[in-house]
Amino acid sequence: MMALVGSNGSFAQGREQLEALAGLQVTTKAVERHAEAIGGDIAAGEQAERQRALQLELPTVRGPEIPVLYIEMDGTGVPMVTAETEGRVGKIAGERARTREAKLGCVFTQSGVDGKGRPVRDQASTTYSGAIETAEEFGVRLYHEAWQRGWCRAKRKVVLGDGAPWIWNLADYHFPGATQIVDLYHARQHLWELAAKLYPADSKQRKTWACKLQRKLDAGQIESLVAELGRFPTSDRKVEEQIRIEVEYFLHNAHRMRYPTFRKQHLFIGSGVIEAGCKTIIGSRLKQSGMFWTLRGANAILALRDGLLFCCFSVSSMALRNSSTAGTFGECSASFVIYRQAGARSKGPSTWPS
Repeated sequence: MMALVGSNGSFAQGREQLEALAGLQVTTKAVERHAEAIGGDIAAGEQAERQRALQLELPTVRGPEIPVLYIEMDGTGVPMVTAETEGRVGKIAGERARTREAKLGCVFTQSGVDGKGRPVRDQASTTYSGAIETAEEFGVRLYHEAWQRGWCRAKRKVVLGDGAPWIWNLADYHFPGATQIVDLYHARQHLWELAAKLYPADSKQRKTWACKLQRKLDAGQIESLVAELGRFPTSDRKVEEQIRIEVEYFLHNAHRMRYPTFRKQHLFIGSGVIEAGCKTIIGSRLKQSGMFWTLRGANAILALRDGLLFCCFSVSSMALRNSSTAGTFGECSASFVIYRQAGARSKGPSTWPS
């Protein structure tokens, strides 16, 4: 009980909830110790399972064929105590780091489309796994999760993410053969941020220029977009460098930005599911005002919150991981429902651009 309330809110709030709802009087420190201890046990158990998977061939998870299986990943900074960021460079030159990146991955399935032909995520099919760890360690974590969810049974496999190099490095290594898609909203953001630098004092010209290039982006005409960037007249070296960086970004990800093709194949082109997960699973608990974490404490709470997602798997004989969808669970805990629906609230059930 203390672990449950300690995972959902601050430890002080957990203590207050126990007293108000159950008449139990405990200290805030007791809630913290129990939550982090149980979360630590969950994390240790998962790590042991992944280590066995590295040493042995993973067994095939039986079940029906999955039409489309998606893997999404992202990261978000978590405020840490000074000792955990010592020697790390911050985002601002000359300043020390104040956060560590928590990486989060999710796996979900798609079996059909809506009346307009847009993809629809299977109800309650999303599972999450994450921690503050290296990209290499996270890659093993997410591969293990995808395999348990039926990677070998998926007819179509898709990896969705922003343009961060570590995401595509992991995709190439752990998920070869998967269709890779850059989130359209992140790609658009690159154009608008560049437009703000090119036209800092002319909002009308900024909008006109950005909209022109956005139409090319939406149409998957990346080569034409890059050519347009190259023709921008400037003698400012800083501006030239910014344009060069964006040209490299779009050229490197061109094959991941063929959005008309992906639309025709009824695939998602937005990563709202994992973005909502970062906010709901990580941000709402670990990034509250005044919070600073140790690495051990943050990972324990993350494992505990991830673990709550699977609390009803044992009750339903691992129904989710042994089926393409999870609509037959029966009763689930309130925490499970909240997390499962987090992605659906982000950009609508289809995460399709407006």
